[in-house]
Amino acid sequence: MENKKSLFSRLPVISQLKKSVGLQRGMLVAGIVLTLIFLLTAALAPLIAPYGATQRFDLTQAAPSSAHIWGTTAGGYDVFSRTIWGAQTAFIVIVVAVALSIFIGVILGLVSGYIGGWLDRILVVVADAIYAFPTLLLAMVMSIALSQGRSDMWSGILAAAISITVVFIPQYFRVIRAETIRLKAEPFVESAIVVGASSVRIMARHIYKNATRTLPLIFTLNASEAILTLAGLGFLGFGIEPSAAAEWGYDLNHAQSDATAGIWWTGVFPGAAIVLTVLGLTLLGESMNDLNDPRLRGRKKAKKNGAQKQEELVEA
Repeated sequence: MENKKSLFSRLPVISQLKKSVGLQRGMLVAGIVLTLIFLLTAALAPLIAPYGATQRFDLTQAAPSSAHIWGTTAGGYDVFSRTIWGAQTAFIVIVVAVALSIFIGVILGLVSGYIGGWLDRILVVVADAIYAFPTLLLAMVMSIALSQGRSDMWSGILAAAISITVVFIPQYFRVIRAETIRLKAEPFVESAIVVGASSVRIMARHIYKNATRTLPLIFTLNASEAILTLAGLGFLGFGIEPSAAAEWGYDLNHAQSDATAGIWWTGVFPGAAIVLTVLGLTLLGESMNDLNDPRLRGRKKAKKNGAQKQEELVEA
């Protein structure tokens, strides 16, 4: 039972929650709550949404009512249902994009950092070349190349996810490569080389576990960036068509003309969904990043000890 408790307390979010205090804990809790709302909305979308994501009605630009609590769009879509289903679309794209990015980026980082030589130089140059392009522009180019005019749900989601994957791979590659180069000089790796362990075994058994400890932090930060990239693609018309799936960026784009006519409900709710989801993931990621920094932890501990000593002096 104690082992289970210790394992639970070492989980990424739980361990940071125990370390946090004051404002930092408030930010972390707010991030956790907003992220959980997003995840639950995505998971329970079929139960929450009263209508389908692509279901259309004769009522267009109708104000919020009992039949359509957040009104309808110019295309006859229910705003509430589209916003709820949009969470599921965003979640699928995030999972596919970040999973592919981690898988490819970790493998390339391990190989590049451990083997080195000409392969390392080529991979570093390619990663730097990708960084030279603006994130959204690169995602747009990849989306056009991959979608080829198809707008059905899964091809659109896959095209958006792969577009975001290409943008994120260099980030994971650089982090894992730097950690691999550092760990390669550690005594336990040198000992494995001496006993005759193969390069694949050393990378998979000894370096991989130690080099990937920071991935949960990068994952939370990249998840918020993935939502913004997906929304940007949809807003610019390179995302998923409304007849295939719900997507917040597309709905926000088509709400621009409504805003000038005083029809606020078609843009406020998708926009709020983007803002709150990105805010929650950013608060979660930044709080975890700060709490994993030993310098900040040491500073916080010193401040706490100083406050305790001051209280003891006052009491004395």
